[in-house]
Amino acid sequence: MSSSATLDGEVLPAVPAASPPPVTAGISKRTLIGFVAMVFGMFMAILDIQIVASSLRQIQAGVAASADEIVWVQTSYLIAEVVMIPLSGYLTRLLSTRVLFTVAALGFTLTSMLCAQSSSLDELVVWRTLQGFIGGGMIPTVFATSFTAFSPARRAPVTVVIGLVATLGPTIGPTLGGFLTEQFSWHWLFMINLIPGLAVAAIVWNCIDIDKPNPSLLKGIDLTGIALMAIFLASLDYVIEEGAREQWFQDETIRDFAIVAVLAGIGFFWRMFTYDKPIVDLRSLRNVNFAMGSIYGFIIGIGLYGSVYMLPLYLGQVRGLNAQQIGATMVVTGICQFLSSPIAGTLSSKIDVRKVLGIGFTLLAVSFYISVPVTADWQFDQLLVPQMIRGAGLMFCIIPITSLAMGTLPPQQVPNASGLFNLMRNLGGAFGLAGINTLITERMAQHGRVLYDWIDPTRPEVQNFLAAVGGRVAEATGADPSTAGLHVLAASIQKQATVMTFSDLFLAMGVVFTLALLTLPFVKRPVLRGAPEGAH
Repeated sequence: MSSSATLDGEVLPAVPAASPPPVTAGISKRTLIGFVAMVFGMFMAILDIQIVASSLRQIQAGVAASADEIVWVQTSYLIAEVVMIPLSGYLTRLLSTRVLFTVAALGFTLTSMLCAQSSSLDELVVWRTLQGFIGGGMIPTVFATSFTAFSPARRAPVTVVIGLVATLGPTIGPTLGGFLTEQFSWHWLFMINLIPGLAVAAIVWNCIDIDKPNPSLLKGIDLTGIALMAIFLASLDYVIEEGAREQWFQDETIRDFAIVAVLAGIGFFWRMFTYDKPIVDLRSLRNVNFAMGSIYGFIIGIGLYGSVYMLPLYLGQVRGLNAQQIGATMVVTGICQFLSSPIAGTLSSKIDVRKVLGIGFTLLAVSFYISVPVTADWQFDQLLVPQMIRGAGLMFCIIPITSLAMGTLPPQQVPNASGLFNLMRNLGGAFGLAGINTLITERMAQHGRVLYDWIDPTRPEVQNFLAAVGGRVAEATGADPSTAGLHVLAASIQKQATVMTFSDLFLAMGVVFTLALLTLPFVKRPVLRGAPEGAH
């Protein structure tokens, strides 16, 4: 027996239906409780990507690391998670949803405890790597379960909840992390996972039974494909995460990893298209809407992780706020995501999801454009409206994108497709951060050169400034008045160059979502499986 996907009259190639998970008309209370626990587990895994973002300085002091080294606390988690996500589809079919999620939740909890007990950077990076790898199995499993355990008629509110969790986790991560670090210590960034993680594992083990394991998949397991995929994704993620910091291909290590990524990538894709039992089934990409949804997921990753990365940098470097103050400022985005999610979900089930996506792209573009006039004096009030619009825009994007990408796939393709879909969002975030860091490096240097050229020490105005400021600083600190003014002027120029750089970043992000908006007319209107054509 075989299944085929129909999209606007286009019939995709039939795919053998190898024991697909049943899509039921209803769902039992027990399964629903288990699914809620799974969503919470996914929230924990996504939250931990950014929970350390506003607390890196405190962790750096705790494990005696340098400023360049401490970023590996975040990078190691992301790289490991990116490797696991596409494997989740195969592991779900091999072990079953129940076993995979329970093992992932227990492993995530154990490695969280080990992270909290780390006393050196090397130790912390090892446990963060394992935490990201194991926790990465929970994220796509929830997406897949929402499309296999719920009927199309019941799927809309489920998609809203998952979309909210997927975007809310990274957004409130710095907020929660800053609070825990300031009130307790950085160790609680990880200790907070222990009791919820054990509860999630227990509930999922006792309540989820929607599919059966298939041990026969161990026969002919594609170990070569797994190795090529791990090397390809890990090397690629290393290059895009560390490239900007190491001046890209001027650094020998970056060049070596780039070469490895290219060679392993070629080998991986060749293996996936030629091996009879590929570890990652790429046939889902034949579905035009899934392919476009994955591309849009990549773009949303840029906006989601990019905005969560940029704002703490601005608030810390320019405004000088501590971790808790940064979190309190950023909580607005999360609140607006929560409030707008029912509206975005309702619209996605009532009208063409492309229109909802268009609203989302427009809101995101506007939120970045109105941030372009940023100054060194912007406070909570000036950042309020852009964050409110951005929070709503994220929900008006992620919910229809999920429906666009996954809604027209046959059930047996959903587990693998869910891994690919989530992988694209994470890769988008990684590429976005790399682009942001590259722009910061280049634009900061450019603005600094322009400002230093403009401030001529021979000008009377500059000399008067240096004399006045140098005198005041010398009176207050006893410093040499001839150099004190220069230090103050240099700090002022650096701060202004930083502000101008963030203005450029906001403009670049606005352009990204404007371009995404312009591609929408080329996307086909999705017709959901089991839904009448006019349902949208």
